[in-house]
Amino acid sequence: MTKNPTKLKGAQILLECLHREKVKVIFGYPGGSVLDVYNSLYDSDLQHILVRHEQAAVHAADGYARVTGDVGVCLVTSGPGATNTVTGLATAYMDSIPIVVFTGQVPTMLIGNDAFQEADIVGISRPCTKHNYLVKTVAELPRIIKEAFYIARSGRPGPVLVDLPKDIIGAEIDFEYPEKTDMRSYRPTYKGNRRQIIRAVDELAKSKKPVIYAGGGVVLSNASHELGLFARSFQIPVTTTLMGMGCYPGTDSLSLGMLGMHGTYRANMAVTNCDLLIAVGARFDDRVTGDLNTFAAGATVIHIDIDPTSISKNIKVSIPIVGDAREILKEIIEVAGEKKVKKADRKVWLDEIADWKHKHSMDYQMDEVIKPQYVVEKIYELTKGKAIITTEVGQNQMWAAQYYLFDEPRRFLTSGGLGTMGYGFPAAIGAQVANPKATVIDIAGDGSIQMNIQELATAVQYGLPVKIAILNNMCLGMVRQWQQLFYKKRYSHSTFARHPDFVKLAEAYGAVGLRAEKPGEVVSVIKKALAVKDRPVIMDFVVDPEECVYPMVPAGAPISNMILL
Repeated sequence: MTKNPTKLKGAQILLECLHREKVKVIFGYPGGSVLDVYNSLYDSDLQHILVRHEQAAVHAADGYARVTGDVGVCLVTSGPGATNTVTGLATAYMDSIPIVVFTGQVPTMLIGNDAFQEADIVGISRPCTKHNYLVKTVAELPRIIKEAFYIARSGRPGPVLVDLPKDIIGAEIDFEYPEKTDMRSYRPTYKGNRRQIIRAVDELAKSKKPVIYAGGGVVLSNASHELGLFARSFQIPVTTTLMGMGCYPGTDSLSLGMLGMHGTYRANMAVTNCDLLIAVGARFDDRVTGDLNTFAAGATVIHIDIDPTSISKNIKVSIPIVGDAREILKEIIEVAGEKKVKKADRKVWLDEIADWKHKHSMDYQMDEVIKPQYVVEKIYELTKGKAIITTEVGQNQMWAAQYYLFDEPRRFLTSGGLGTMGYGFPAAIGAQVANPKATVIDIAGDGSIQMNIQELATAVQYGLPVKIAILNNMCLGMVRQWQQLFYKKRYSHSTFARHPDFVKLAEAYGAVGLRAEKPGEVVSVIKKALAVKDRPVIMDFVVDPEECVYPMVPAGAPISNMILL
């Protein structure tokens, strides 16, 4: 504990603890139960970003966390302020993103009395947080905050919620800060089991057709360098999940692109035909595996993951290795060196993969209507692959993943597990706050962008030059695609009769609005948007309403059974 205690109010203790945890930015929205905290913020050097909806505060903190690797923080009031955070919490929980959400609560003596703006946010959020706390005394507040940040960032990261009753943040104590945490019931494993690592290296030495299947855990553990060294040292092709994009360079010759429902033909065929699958920081979710009985059916499966509950949860694993991806990849490379495992000749295997790529590369048919894939391609070219890309959910998300090649981690922000429409724009705000000089672009659908469109006011207020590229097809694109392919074109409530004029809407908020209605206008609009440095820009691209995302694996089918263009 720090010496020389100082008497502080709970609100002041909260801000002092954030300072000790090196927090620089808070995303939030004030209300009655947290006014003491906001009063203390008035004299604080912490940057506070005032959002227009609490859900957006959590998504912005989430985006901030994804691009920086630090814990994102948000602060909201009690009752509806707290319940509005649930979608953001669930989004971060499914994608293992480290955030700490502080919610106001009615005074302790009123809890359970149906007081004004009371909600049991601890009970409500329990299924979608890594851990949560109701602070019962001001004396325990420093310890709880210290633990909250430790839990959020350690092991498999995730969101933590801290509920702050109004009387607790108004009470005074002598403040002492705990320098470390000691939680006997929570001890994540970081180092891998040596025996299992040796087994994995032995399997690698025998393998003729190995594939690395890399997920978001590689990004979260900052293991991209080690993954690249491992893949190149042993000439192993790499496929990534949606969450893992950028953990291995998308332009590298060993990159297979994304696998799964909308993965590349070569990635899905390589996984189907491999004899060794090395899963690193991935959880074998249903959008990746398709039919579980046929997924890598002839392969020995090595699974590296820091969360032991993820191993053999969906796919039976031959060699489980629990621990941090970065540490275990280092250990595998070290053991392979000790055992003198030679760089194998993978020419036959790599030639087979190259043939799959040649026969079925990503493609689309251009005509007089703007194709959404073309928009993403031009964004990629004009940003030279260096932008931070966020997405909403649906077709826009998949086209971004397919046609923007990421060579670095923490440059692709998307809701992978929960599939949250409305995520991309506030996440882009968080990313822009974290990286003021970066080009940040939200690739959006015309349906999902309207779920948090109010955050244009936030971006304008803080001069954030976030670009929004709306792929405007006047429908809920992915819903419509499923109805086209599997419901006999019965388009039940998936098309929009009208939209707001997105250009005028942008201007109404004080942002810049641009529109492209023909393919020849696309490049000009993107260039104009990229030139704006002091405010957000909406680019409204009027695209082909009947364009579908291909390849596509029908739900539950083997990933080798792809519907192609």
